[in-house]
Amino acid sequence: MQVSTYFLSLQNPPSLSYRHRLCQHYLSKRPFRHKLICLLANSADQRSSELVTTLQSETLKTLEWPSLCNYLSPFTSTSMAFSLTKTGAVPVGQSREESQKLLDQTTSALHALEALKSEPLDLSVIEDVSEILHSAASGQVLTVRELCRVRRMLGAARAVSEKLAAIAEGGSLERYTPLLEILQGCNFQLELERKIGFCIDCSLSTILGRASEELELIREERKRNMENLDFLLKEVSVSIFQAGGIDKPLITKRRSRMCVGVKATHKYLLPGGVVLNVSSSGATYFMEPKEAVELNNIEVKLSNSEKAEEMAILSLLTSEIAESEAEIKYLLDRLIEVDLAFARAAYAQWVNGVCPILSSKESEMLISNGADNALSIDIEGMQHPLLLGSFLSNSTDFITSNSMGPSVLGNTSGEMTPIKSSKVVSNFPIPIDIKVQCGTRVVIISGPNTGGKTASMKTLGLASIMSKAGMYLPAKKQPRLPWFDLVLADIGDSQSLQQSLSTFSGHISQICEILEVASKESLVLIDEIGSGTDPSEGVALSTSILQYLKNRVYLAFVTTHYADLSRLKEMDPQYENAAMEFSLETLQPTYQILWGRTGDSNALTIAKSIGFDGNIIERAKMWVESLMPEKQQERKGVLQQSLMEERNSLEAQFKRAESLHAEIMKLYHEVSSEAENLEERERALRAKETQKVEQELNAAKSQIETVVQEFENQLQTANSEELNSLVKKSESAINSILKAHQPGYSFSFTETDTSSYQPVSGELVHLKGLGNKLATVVAASEDDDTVLVQYGKIRVRVEKSNVRPISSSKQNNAISSGQSFERQGEQSREVPSNSDATESGAITYGPLIQTSKNTVDLRGMRVEEAELQLDMAIAARGSNSVLFIVHGMGTGVIKERALEMLRNHPRVMKYEQEKPLNYGCTVAYIK
Repeated sequence: MQVSTYFLSLQNPPSLSYRHRLCQHYLSKRPFRHKLICLLANSADQRSSELVTTLQSETLKTLEWPSLCNYLSPFTSTSMAFSLTKTGAVPVGQSREESQKLLDQTTSALHALEALKSEPLDLSVIEDVSEILHSAASGQVLTVRELCRVRRMLGAARAVSEKLAAIAEGGSLERYTPLLEILQGCNFQLELERKIGFCIDCSLSTILGRASEELELIREERKRNMENLDFLLKEVSVSIFQAGGIDKPLITKRRSRMCVGVKATHKYLLPGGVVLNVSSSGATYFMEPKEAVELNNIEVKLSNSEKAEEMAILSLLTSEIAESEAEIKYLLDRLIEVDLAFARAAYAQWVNGVCPILSSKESEMLISNGADNALSIDIEGMQHPLLLGSFLSNSTDFITSNSMGPSVLGNTSGEMTPIKSSKVVSNFPIPIDIKVQCGTRVVIISGPNTGGKTASMKTLGLASIMSKAGMYLPAKKQPRLPWFDLVLADIGDSQSLQQSLSTFSGHISQICEILEVASKESLVLIDEIGSGTDPSEGVALSTSILQYLKNRVYLAFVTTHYADLSRLKEMDPQYENAAMEFSLETLQPTYQILWGRTGDSNALTIAKSIGFDGNIIERAKMWVESLMPEKQQERKGVLQQSLMEERNSLEAQFKRAESLHAEIMKLYHEVSSEAENLEERERALRAKETQKVEQELNAAKSQIETVVQEFENQLQTANSEELNSLVKKSESAINSILKAHQPGYSFSFTETDTSSYQPVSGELVHLKGLGNKLATVVAASEDDDTVLVQYGKIRVRVEKSNVRPISSSKQNNAISSGQSFERQGEQSREVPSNSDATESGAITYGPLIQTSKNTVDLRGMRVEEAELQLDMAIAARGSNSVLFIVHGMGTGVIKERALEMLRNHPRVMKYEQEKPLNYGCTVAYIK
């Protein structure tokens, strides 16, 4: 599929317009020579255009733009957008207006992501139908599945448009206007979608009979003919079976004709029949009865007619798709644009990006007139996108961080308000500041090797291309930079043995081509300018190149080790110096740019840190002193070091104050949020508790009504002797239900010194972290101050300081009050003690009434899962209680394992297996 994609805008250099004027001049003056001159001009234009394309492609590879585009791939939804990001073919604005439009689309998509948190926009259903469109345009008849794919794509595109429109209606229309404008004017081919849906059942991939009257008539006639043929063959097959000619009636199809099976020895049963096929063993003949020949002929004829009519319907639908090919392709391109806008928005959240401001020449002039130190490029805290992407990809929050909600930032420029994520930015890679004053045309960066000069230059190049492509920058505040028509770079080793180019020749050839195509709106990046040759000649050539670039490009960034190039600023204010910071204390670069300064190579310091021989280093220092007798460099280094130390001290104080302010504001927002939500949480809690009480009340009423109904049913057939027992039994059941549904007792405790308190296994305790809920101690750790407790089905290890004992007096009072409550009705059913019961009396268990609280259902679980659930259920039950284990009938594996666990469990006193009235359930009595 051909997608409208622009890498970088192509603008002709000034010399081309001159060639055109020259061609027009000769057209008017010398008509006999105009053909040759115009041909030469057009040939020059073509060569220049090819050179621009080649240089841009090399620049993108040098800056690793395709690798950056790969980081957009996980955020795309359609296969088409995924392919563009994987191949580095992400669209880039051809003009400043187009780039600003792409940035507005990204901002609008960020707002849409925030609004669609609960129901995200699903673009993955958009299928790539470009090959299907090409087949239809070339005259090939599309299949049913291909037509259904086109229909699904059209329906999905329409759904995307409707959802975006619904978001815009529910919020601020201005926010979503850039997204809505993408699909504005698209023809969603609603009529074509309806036609395909009317003619084809896409769920079954079949053509419907209503597609045409002819097809409907053919299918009806074929159905009647098949009914007659089937009736006839059934009669013949049954007669053959009754005559012993086949083991069972057999009707089948051979060679597209319906026939019956008959043994070879009973072939005579079908006189005049036609043999269509023979089984592999030769024992069975598949014959067409003489009476079925005509009906089979009609079936074949109608089948062919049906296929022809279906082909005609497919051809008609294919022709309509071919007529709409251009509009459908345009719709696909717009959908890809929407997908890429959302991908850029998700990427912006991932890297915590901010929207750049693209300045124009007019705005730069206004800014420069309003301030003495106005900046044409103002990028603060910019992180290298590739290094940042690699770091985030290896971290745990790669894609999940996309869920972070963006927050709106104010913008007084009149453009769409950008959004910035609230995610904390990592300190790796080290952020840098790029600040270039208005009027500066050449920036010369000096400093030590491995100090970050090339990486900083690449960062600027990528920031320029990203802003042109509508991508947010991983920086702070709002970066401002111009729109560059071309980004041209000469970075790395240009040596080519195939073209017989040395390192120096390769660099000079690349720079020569850059000078040929660069314009007044271009950004030029040159690494180690003039290197690889004699230093004096290299300085002279570099100076000449920089003076040429100063008057022909918008901005040139160059790195060098030539100190003489830094002196150009003293002669011309259009030059600017910058240095990469190097710490003399750690002997390591800090990767920070010091604007307005010149950097030292620090070659001797680096060599010493690597481990060079001390005599060599000392001898080199003597040579340096002899070359610089006035020792100006040493004094300058001391002054620079003192200034750096002072700056570092001020920065540390600023960071401490900023951190303290952030913590205070975070605490303030948390307290404010809690205060606002307190009443709402209280109402929700009350509603939840009320609902729970109503559910318990309804359950108790239902169980009591069941007991009453059973009592009334038994009362009709009971005699006078059984009446008292029935009344006692019903009252006992009702009392048991009341006890099962009565609220739990809250055991209060007295604040005491719990520092020496040691929890005991099986003891009931209060947990501070759960609102003083009751939990059972499972095990106390002797190695540390933690204890393992169980609350319901949850086991958790908590600190002993968060565990409080229950006062024994309070616990006894609660138990005695519960026993007095039981005595208000008939005494509940009790289970006698076993042989190991204490001599003080029989152990009283809870009522044998099954509720959701004392039941564990193991049905449908695996054996291992059932073991875990049963063990947790036994541990959760209190002392002297019952537990109903529902294991079902099934294969008995769960039942056998459950009984085995009950036999061996230390807390199970005894258990009763299933009864005739209670199959699939075992009752366990917990100590």
